[in-house]
Amino acid sequence: MAALKAEVLQAPVLKVQVLGGTAAKDDVTLEAAVFGAELKRHIVHEVVRAELNAHRAGTRGAKTRGLVSGGRAKPWRQKGTGRARQGTIRAPQFTGGGVAFAPGMRSFEVKVNRKVRRAALAGALSNHVGNETLALVDGTAFETPSTKQAKALVEKWGKATPLVVVAHEDEIGLIKSFRNLDRVLVTVASELEVAPLVWARSVLVSEAALPLVEGKAT
Repeated sequence: MAALKAEVLQAPVLKVQVLGGTAAKDDVTLEAAVFGAELKRHIVHEVVRAELNAHRAGTRGAKTRGLVSGGRAKPWRQKGTGRARQGTIRAPQFTGGGVAFAPGMRSFEVKVNRKVRRAALAGALSNHVGNETLALVDGTAFETPSTKQAKALVEKWGKATPLVVVAHEDEIGLIKSFRNLDRVLVTVASELEVAPLVWARSVLVSEAALPLVEGKAT
């Protein structure tokens, strides 16, 4: 049993991608608690659903009888007309009146525990590591923004798109280089969510953002 546990927690090895004539770097050993975690699909589904709900605006609405303009006076006297008594022509039964039980602004947010969110993020990252669709990128190679250079890197890597690039907030050149590529989503480590990782066929993480990603998932 102990041998099996040691095999599960073995840290995966990830090779850093280097551009141009820069000498290749040694393989980077990732944190096993993050990149060697078990993928629990029901937890990933729960977290993705919560993230997508959090992005919903919830701004639908309609006017009630109190919000519709006009109709301040009774349309006719209370008695003697043979018609049903009415207090305002802005009641729901009149054309142009308010809506009965009108929908208003609402929040679609679903509460998910922090521990569950971290487990889902670690599972999604580990799944990409297991499928060999996650790699590191040297952000110093993009000190000057170059979409052409970023495209060449993606083509050389040869992985399928859509691609998610996780950069450090200070790596402006890296962000600008990848953000104009087709089917590429660029985000920073602090805003990384599970839904983009599930959507992506491949993931690139900058060396500077790697510690932040590991901290977000633990």
